[in-house]
Amino acid sequence: MKKRKFGLALSLVLAAGTILGACGKAEKEEAKGKEEDSFSVAMVTDVGGVDDKSFNQSAWEGLKEFGKEHGYEKGKGIDYLQSKSNSDYTPNLNTLVRKDFDLIFGIGYLLAEPVAEVADQRKNAKFAIVDSVVEKDNVASITFKEHEGSFLVGVVAGLTTKSNKIGFVGGVDGSLINKFEAGFIAGVKSVNPNAEVKVQYAGDFGKPEIGQQIANSMYSQGIDIIYHASGGTGNGVFTAAKDLKKKDPNSYVWVIGVDRDQSEEGKIDDQTNVTLTSMVKRVDIAVKDLANKTKEGNFPGGEIIEYGLEQDAVSIAPTKDNVSEEALKAVEEWKQKILKGEIKVPSTREELKAMKF
Repeated sequence: MKKRKFGLALSLVLAAGTILGACGKAEKEEAKGKEEDSFSVAMVTDVGGVDDKSFNQSAWEGLKEFGKEHGYEKGKGIDYLQSKSNSDYTPNLNTLVRKDFDLIFGIGYLLAEPVAEVADQRKNAKFAIVDSVVEKDNVASITFKEHEGSFLVGVVAGLTTKSNKIGFVGGVDGSLINKFEAGFIAGVKSVNPNAEVKVQYAGDFGKPEIGQQIANSMYSQGIDIIYHASGGTGNGVFTAAKDLKKKDPNSYVWVIGVDRDQSEEGKIDDQTNVTLTSMVKRVDIAVKDLANKTKEGNFPGGEIIEYGLEQDAVSIAPTKDNVSEEALKAVEEWKQKILKGEIKVPSTREELKAMKF
């Protein structure tokens, strides 16, 4: 009888041990799963804001796509902080560092200095800068060949203008937006040497009222197509074109958008749209790509990653309703010339001056 009781007690002890062991293993696996899934990434916008219908918005769309792949959502794995002025950049970056985000993006070249400053102070944090280069071991730099995409929309403009007067509205005058300007003018002149391109800078990426003023002035001078590379300021260019079209449905005015397919921005009604095309810069692809690399343990700190025609990271917009067959054919021909190295698209005003048209 005692042996029976002892055997029963031993069985109960063993069973309990097995259950506890299984529970412990389950808890460890659950903890491991949580640890593996604890990766988080966030971004700081420039003054254009997350809904600028341009590159800040595109960057956030990239993070949202990354989130969908991994089961994250805003506030849980992915997030952003918006900057209302330049003075917000450094505090916003530091806030995200304090919240222990594994990767922090600075969106736009205006954040280059703040990213460099915070990266120096926070050696263990990982950063990425979009549209600039920060030479730090804990910063990955994302750049684009915007001049190549701008060349292609320049081809469209050169073959579409009726007045041979075309405009370019930039945000802040500097090396980055000069790439858009130089590439665009080269594209226009390559197919239409007689066309004149007037260039004007707004001095800001978040002032649509200035963009509207500049556009109204250009359209009043007979310019019929304006390419803007000015972030949220460009919303004012669309407003000016739409207002003119509403007043006079027969007016010939177009806008070429930037960064995203901005066909929606030019829509007046189901039949009328002032967006000719857009130079699409896939900031979303770059942001998502880098977030995935970092999550997998392959953060390219200290490296410059450049995206261009070869990666389909710059192109004309998929919406082609207002682009003629002649222009679309020419775009493809010039694209192949660029890819084959038969033509080098200028990225500076100096390189543009050296070209012969």
